[in-house]
Amino acid sequence: MQQQLSTLPKVFIAVFAMGLSVSTFASEEQSMSQIHIAMGGTPGAEFSAHWRITHDGQTTEHIEEHGTVPKEYTFIGSSLEGTVTLLSDSQRLDVDIQKGGNRSRSSTQGLGSTVTVGVR
Repeated sequence: MQQQLSTLPKVFIAVFAMGLSVSTFASEEQSMSQIHIAMGGTPGAEFSAHWRITHDGQTTEHIEEHGTVPKEYTFIGSSLEGTVTLLSDSQRLDVDIQKGGNRSRSSTQGLGSTVTVGVR
């Protein structure tokens, strides 16, 4: 009886540790496929955006016809392509994209100016 009880904690610890490493891996995998976009610049600046997000071989589109700064988006995907057009005159638009440990920043100003971005 004493021998059976002494092996129980060791088995529990091993299974518990395996569970932690599996959940940590899943969390890291999700953070590597999470794409975060922050639209900044002149508060109230208007823009249109067309995002194409690819995940597991399938591409989906997200269209924002009249967005206003500030605005944030979060997508899950392996890659993203996008086109953002400034709809306001005499205002500035900043596009900040993060995926994993990488960051891309672009900015533009002037009515009709366009930023094209892509991350993988």
